[in-house]
Amino acid sequence: MPVVWIGAEKDCVDLSGEWHVSSEGFPSVDMAVPGDVHSALECAGLIPDPYYGRNEYKLRHLAEKDWVLTRSFEMGDNAGSEGWYLDIDYLDTVATVSINDVVVLEAQNVFRRYRPDVSHALKAGRNEIRILIHSSVTEGARRQALQPFYVPRQEANSPIANGNLLRKAQCDFGWDWNIALAPLGLYGTVALKRMEPARIEHVEARQTHHDNGAVDVTVTVTLDAFEPGVVQLYLTFDGERERLDCSVGEGLTKVTQVYRIEKPRLWWPAGSGEQVLYDLAVETTRERVSRRIGIRKVELLTDKDEAGSRFAFRINGKEIFSRGANWIPADALFSKSSPAKTEDLLQSAVDANMNMIRVWGGGFYEQDWFYDLCDAKGLMIWQDFMFACNIYPSTDDFLTEVRDEVLYQVRRLSSHASIVLWCGDNELIGALNWFEITRNNRDRYLVSYDRLNRTIEVALKEAGPDLIWWPSSPASGYLDFGDAWHADGSGDMHYWSVWHENKSFDNYRTVKPRFCSEFGFQSYTSMPVIRKFADEADMNIASPVMESHQKNAGGNERIAGTMFRYFRFPKDFPSFVYLSQIQQGLAIRTAVDFWRSLKPHCMGTLYWQLNDTWPVASWASLDYGGGWKAMHYMARRFFQQVAVAAIPSDDESEIALSVVNDTLDDTTVKIETWLVDLAGKRRPFRSFESAAPADRAVTAATIARADIPENMLLFWSFAAANGMTGEGHHATVTYKSLDMKSAGLSVDVQPFSGGVFEVRVTAKGLALHVMLEADCEGRYSDNAFDLTAGETKTVIFTPANRLAVTPQFSVLDLHSCYAG
Repeated sequence: MPVVWIGAEKDCVDLSGEWHVSSEGFPSVDMAVPGDVHSALECAGLIPDPYYGRNEYKLRHLAEKDWVLTRSFEMGDNAGSEGWYLDIDYLDTVATVSINDVVVLEAQNVFRRYRPDVSHALKAGRNEIRILIHSSVTEGARRQALQPFYVPRQEANSPIANGNLLRKAQCDFGWDWNIALAPLGLYGTVALKRMEPARIEHVEARQTHHDNGAVDVTVTVTLDAFEPGVVQLYLTFDGERERLDCSVGEGLTKVTQVYRIEKPRLWWPAGSGEQVLYDLAVETTRERVSRRIGIRKVELLTDKDEAGSRFAFRINGKEIFSRGANWIPADALFSKSSPAKTEDLLQSAVDANMNMIRVWGGGFYEQDWFYDLCDAKGLMIWQDFMFACNIYPSTDDFLTEVRDEVLYQVRRLSSHASIVLWCGDNELIGALNWFEITRNNRDRYLVSYDRLNRTIEVALKEAGPDLIWWPSSPASGYLDFGDAWHADGSGDMHYWSVWHENKSFDNYRTVKPRFCSEFGFQSYTSMPVIRKFADEADMNIASPVMESHQKNAGGNERIAGTMFRYFRFPKDFPSFVYLSQIQQGLAIRTAVDFWRSLKPHCMGTLYWQLNDTWPVASWASLDYGGGWKAMHYMARRFFQQVAVAAIPSDDESEIALSVVNDTLDDTTVKIETWLVDLAGKRRPFRSFESAAPADRAVTAATIARADIPENMLLFWSFAAANGMTGEGHHATVTYKSLDMKSAGLSVDVQPFSGGVFEVRVTAKGLALHVMLEADCEGRYSDNAFDLTAGETKTVIFTPANRLAVTPQFSVLDLHSCYAG
């Protein structure tokens, strides 16, 4: 929650800024706090860029060391007063904090906020704070040795061992898309504050009694005092300010105020309405906590039906189809991220017509401003608790730590309108079958899992009784531990058969999920990104550097094998990268188009994944740094609220033109189709007009495959009465079967007002999946588009940084990337 200290300056000492970090064998160097140790060492020139080449393996030993962070600060004459505490969060991870050689905190959970009393350790004049961050490798091994039975991890995902024994971001130890460094540091608040006599511990806003257009907003303020007294508390909601004089005893005191809103202005997900937010502020003489509250009613529909049971979100009485992707940390190293970079990633989700992201359970509970951004942008959040893909301890000390973590995070975050679901974990049920030791003693590990899962649920319900709980992802239902990777009748599904089982793209149409919260297909990151971590000699998918930047076992082979299933052999490395991105987009589009056509049977598709933590081959639709891969441009089209898709029948004898309407209003759609030959000549085919009922999918027309001549493609464009438009094409055979000719593409670039550039691409023949690429970073108004003979497409390119010269552009399409 945004907290502003408004008391006397002498009663608050901000400890962020310049610190020093050192370890055995390393000199003391400057470190910016908030920040991480690896970035400080790189900035000081003591280590190379961890992301370049194969430097990762040279730097893993850093996780085996203890690191000491220090800084000095001055205190006034009131240093000996009572009520001083250290306010610190995002401390990563097992750490001993001392002030003037007096231990004031033993921390062991990056997901908690600590506020220990430090009055006894302070003195007037010069003071020193010292944070000893213990080696995650050493600490993990120590804790593993103390377990009553072995707690396994998925070694392919976590090459650094025993991270699952620590309450730390699990992907820090590696993942099948992440670098394995086990980073450490301090990423949040660090300050000394004095309460007189109380501080604000929590501010929670609950919405109840949504009826007859009215709602009650119950604001609960938890005060923590070190001695009895009277606290002047000021509450401001929607412009109305009032003062409460609150009697507090030693410890926690709760103060509750109810606001009745007769005709609330509602918060809606992106694309379904406005994101109205009410201002809430809570103040004492020392602190001011501000929140922005969105009024909305959220329901998760899980009622039974003929197929099994539903999984759909209803917001303000309207069912909303969830379109989006999974979110992982914005960067593997905190200091390389920023709020501005993260906002750009989230805005890219909105710009691609997404209305939901899933904060995945192997990363972080994000900082307050992240959720503020999602509130403002209308991005619903599926919030996992931070447990993923491993087995976890269930000892009393571990579960106590988990309980404290859950209580804190739920009280911190539950007021956000964007968070619509709290999920216990990611794939822990499946993990019970991934290890020989768990398969051989399933009862032991299942009971252990249940203890953990139950601890999370009970703490969630204690902190937020009205919040929506889902036990695990994927799950077929409450207390249903079935195979939600392949069973599609109930709950949420993770469907990975196309990638991990090497099935064809058509295989997506063999399942009918109620809500698919994970599915994905890999591609290489874009050439401008590759050039930042690899030399020219490394530009080969089998080079050690490229294999090092591919963390999924067999991933490069699967990209290549699938490519040769659908395309001809690319002529060079950039063409290989281009084709990988095109096929990634086609894979995900195949799934989304079909599953959206099943609406309302299916009510959500969240692909894996939105973003990358470092430059790597992965399932992301955004490059590391925020550039759009081909798939993200495609996603903007296939996630459009009103969309038209070509869906082949099971025997491929017919092609249905499916119209989906995710808006809350009825509309009509006019569709024009053409037959296009391999020279790019268009022949008018058929016209259709279809009703598109609100919040439904319908079949607008059915075309016999036999009516599409050999060596011709079906093209279409549509226009909806509500102003939405789009276009696409469908090939009845694989692209490698098409004997395509050169499209004769030409590019004309003109500077445009505002520092952007107008790029005109003209084709003499058929150009499929045209992809522009500049020699600098930036965003295109459109990309990965099609052109027929004689067509020109005008694209606006906005550089990431203002340029003094015109960028150089290259252009690829299917034919131009083939060898021979």
